Amino acid sequence: MCVTRSGFSRGRRATIGGLAAALLAGLACAVGPVGGDGPAQQQEQPSAGVTTRADGTTSVSEFTDDIRGAVGVAEEYWSTEFQRSGQPFRPIGRVVAYQQEGEVACAGQALPRNNAVYCPQGDFIAYDVGWAVDAFRQVGDAFIFYLLGHEYAHGVQVRLGIQYSYTIEQELQADCMAGAYIGDSVRRGKLTLEPGDLDELRDGLLAVGDEPGQPWFAEGAHGSAEQRTDAFFRGYEQSLAGCGLS
Repeated sequence: MCVTRSGFSRGRRATIGGLAAALLAGLACAVGPVGGDGPAQQQEQPSAGVTTRADGTTSVSEFTDDIRGAVGVAEEYWSTEFQRSGQPFRPIGRVVAYQQEGEVACAGQALPRNNAVYCPQGDFIAYDVGWAVDAFRQVGDAFIFYLLGHEYAHGVQVRLGIQYSYTIEQELQADCMAGAYIGDSVRRGKLTLEPGDLDELRDGLLAVGDEPGQPWFAEGAHGSAEQRTDAFFRGYEQSLAGCGLS
């Protein structure tokens, strides 16, 4: 996938088993508690000494460019959608990288390692940068666009006053909205797919589904691998109408 101003290259992808090992340790993102502490401080990105990657993109500068690009495309996308509906749009306040548990808190609760979260109280997205870099290497750059798109969707849900009774409903809609953001941005020429991008997205989604047997009504449930994949690609193909939004 390419942002119009920068591109990514790719080669082989990791297996599903390898992806699960990297990703299932975290990604317990949800709409955070209403209330909480803002980020302690803006963290630096990882040092430039990290240079290897399974699918061919090697530099930390490419990772930071992808994060920046994903946020920029999301802001442009949602600004356009809100304008179409006649509503003002306020971009999410900031995106914060952290390296250790406790550096960032939401509603007084320290964010754990291996995670990415939207926190309404400070209106920020926070992510464990080491974990995100591992995902970047093992899954690919397209997955970073999904990751930021999913968390940005939680911020949009808050702006629209969307609050479902069950976590899984909130999460699957955010997956769908991330798919719409990526799919519509491709159709509008803001992003360009490269060979393997859709496979990266599908493989990453299969790796982050709930454990088999997780009750759908459990607090914190995100959906099975199949449910998350279906939700994302419904948004990708049908735009926001497929997510219950118009």
